[in-house]
Amino acid sequence: MFDKQHPIQVLLVDDSRMITRVVSRIIEEDECFQVIGIASDPYEAVDIMKKKRPDVILLDIEMPRMDGLTFLRKIMSQHPIPVVIFSGVAEKNSHNAIKALGYGAVAILQKPKSIISPDFQVTKVRFMEALKGAAASKPRLKLLQPPSKNDHPYPAEALSEKEAKAGQQMASRQVVVVGSSTGGTQAIEFLMRNLNPGRPGILITQHMPGEFTKAFAERLNSFSPLLIKEAEDGEVVRNNCVYISNGFYHLLIEKHGREYVVRLKNGPLVNLHKPSVDVLFRSAASHAGTHAIGILMTGMGDDGARGLLKMKEAGAMTIAQNEASSVVFGMPREAIRLGATQKVFSLKKILDYLNGYLSDH
Repeated sequence: MFDKQHPIQVLLVDDSRMITRVVSRIIEEDECFQVIGIASDPYEAVDIMKKKRPDVILLDIEMPRMDGLTFLRKIMSQHPIPVVIFSGVAEKNSHNAIKALGYGAVAILQKPKSIISPDFQVTKVRFMEALKGAAASKPRLKLLQPPSKNDHPYPAEALSEKEAKAGQQMASRQVVVVGSSTGGTQAIEFLMRNLNPGRPGILITQHMPGEFTKAFAERLNSFSPLLIKEAEDGEVVRNNCVYISNGFYHLLIEKHGREYVVRLKNGPLVNLHKPSVDVLFRSAASHAGTHAIGILMTGMGDDGARGLLKMKEAGAMTIAQNEASSVVFGMPREAIRLGATQKVFSLKKILDYLNGYLSDH
């Protein structure tokens, strides 16, 4: 899919020379990529793009003259190109990065802190996976368009009431586990906007750096009738609640008596990812078996495919998103190839299935 004869052309847009120097080095270590230009702001980026159109844009949010969000909206409305947001970790930046996903960005990356950081190798792996996923998404960028309806977030008092009621919900007797990567944030948002109350507990592993997963959960919670939160170790899985993976840890479930409990575990990357979908799916196979539904959605690579097969072998219902509705069909395709899926559904059909699956089923 990617080769050094036709390298992926990347444009960096960031006003920090130190950061762009480090990132250029990371990118060009892989012969499948080529940095075709470095711009300190969107105006310089436009000048470069007039001469050569990039395959992927790596875009900072906070810049002089024009911010990254404004530039992103212009790109996606005029000349769509896969965009990966490249953000610092300040709270404001994390929320703006999540907002960028709603404007059509493919993925979020954290800026590397230092080349001597112990996490630098993990950062490099995430960079290359995100850029490859972004390049693969190019034919299906229209699937990343913002929802047709405007945001009408719940007022603060309604959110507080929803949180209070969540603690009174019964422990879930079934669990739904979902895995996704490139394009997954938009697919998850579609589901969360449209799911009806009365669902069993849902756990979601989305490939995303831990600096942004809390803001992602908060955004989803702001317009969903279900309670959506970043997962916390040891909490009981309850009906009408959705638990988003904390991007610093692998997300799992364990069965304690008649209850399912969330577990967050540190450890090495699995399938080049932490959190890994396979880790979540394997825990569901071991602890939930026939009381679980596994759903593998859009994403680059094969994370989750073998775990979904384990779930099928344990008697769970297993579903893959179809090619037509996937931004990148890699993960679902691999699950289908392995014979891990019982159903292959469009994103809309996945929603219909979940809305028909009541928590007392």
